[in-house]
Amino acid sequence: MWEAYGLENEDILWTCTAFTGGIAGHQSAPCGAVSASTVCLGLRHRCPLADRQRAKQERFGAREDAGQLVTSFIERFGTITCRDLLGLDFSKPGAYHTFLESGIWKDKCSKYVEFVIEKLCELDEKRSVTRAR
Repeated sequence: MWEAYGLENEDILWTCTAFTGGIAGHQSAPCGAVSASTVCLGLRHRCPLADRQRAKQERFGAREDAGQLVTSFIERFGTITCRDLLGLDFSKPGAYHTFLESGIWKDKCSKYVEFVIEKLCELDEKRSVTRAR
């Protein structure tokens, strides 16, 4: 999504790297894909802070979009909590290694990432239609 938002800077890719495993393996935290998608929404809604009225509207828009995304994710997968989604406890020794070798990330995490990207695209399309009016 970073290219789609005109943020072709590798630094953007690093902003969410610690979200793996529900923020550095603390799975009582949200799924990294969900957390990263909210960062994308914040970037998508960014505007000059000097324009106070627009900034207020964009903050509201980012929160509203994030709420819709989270609600859709919960409806689809039942939760946003990493531990509940994966059934793994990364706080246990070797759990992350097991996660990588087991392929769970291919079967589950890839679906979560695909889902949030689809939702980000849908929200972006909705935003474009709304602005065109």
